[in-house]
Amino acid sequence: MDKQLESALSSTDRKVLTIIQSGFPIAPRPYEVIGEQVGITEAEALATVRSLKERRIIRRLGANFNSKGLGWRSTLCAAKVPAEQIESFVAEVNSHTGVTHNYLRDHDFNIWFTFIGPNWETVVETLAAITEKTGIEVLNLPATELYKIKVDFNLTEND
Repeated sequence: MDKQLESALSSTDRKVLTIIQSGFPIAPRPYEVIGEQVGITEAEALATVRSLKERRIIRRLGANFNSKGLGWRSTLCAAKVPAEQIESFVAEVNSHTGVTHNYLRDHDFNIWFTFIGPNWETVVETLAAITEKTGIEVLNLPATELYKIKVDFNLTEND
């Protein structure tokens, strides 16, 4: 683990992160379940997750689903965005609910994002709308092969 991040995380933080990264409880009171597993109260578990989000250690907390299995389509996208337009371009991209990731890269194609829609037509239409609204062409790079790599980190090994 990164030493700076490690020093920013308490033992409780690490235990909660280890549980929720792939084993978030599907229960009426998930933070109560997390609290029981960690040895803290439900309120403390919720406060821990809120703190991790506020500190931007957790960027997103939500479900992942098999979009292809549900008949949805996804694609990787890239764009060459001038520095003075990055903020407005990213705001437009992120305004679409189908955007699942959005990254700034040190490359000619400096903005990369993934987009998912209920069908291919919606994907293509949405990317065209982003281009029309921003004046920046979006490169559509649908996968030809799908590789899923699942990585879990045991953040409690030092406890």
